[in-house]
Amino acid sequence: MAEKVPQNFSNHTRLDPPFHFFILPVFAITVLVAIVHLVRHLTLVSTWLVVLALAANAAVFKIRIYALKLQDRVIRLEERLRLAILLDKPLRAHMVELSEAQLVALRFASDAELPTLTARALSENLSNPEIKKAITEWRPDYWRV
Repeated sequence: MAEKVPQNFSNHTRLDPPFHFFILPVFAITVLVAIVHLVRHLTLVSTWLVVLALAANAAVFKIRIYALKLQDRVIRLEERLRLAILLDKPLRAHMVELSEAQLVALRFASDAELPTLTARALSENLSNPEIKKAITEWRPDYWRV
């Protein structure tokens, strides 16, 4: 098995080739084909095909969003557990103030820099990209798609 490239801010986002390069284009093209068919042959069936194609596109995006939100919930749970273990008691009391986006970003911070970065995220209200850019020792997440 090929070794994984070390993650950092510039390469941590991932594409899922079957989804991004096959499923999405097929559904987008289907909408266009259905609209062209509707324009050329204005019938109830061709109108319904456009509606069906649009509904299928909406379903594909909703299914994707549901999976991402579920991953975010699991990450939030994992990171709260990790913070409860790694943070000192005074800072641990404030971890509930972290937003979901901040928790999702903090998952990339190493255990050594997590307490300091958490304190900064809370005091400076750092955004997701700001937290990721501030990480010096990247903790990879190869599971997120």
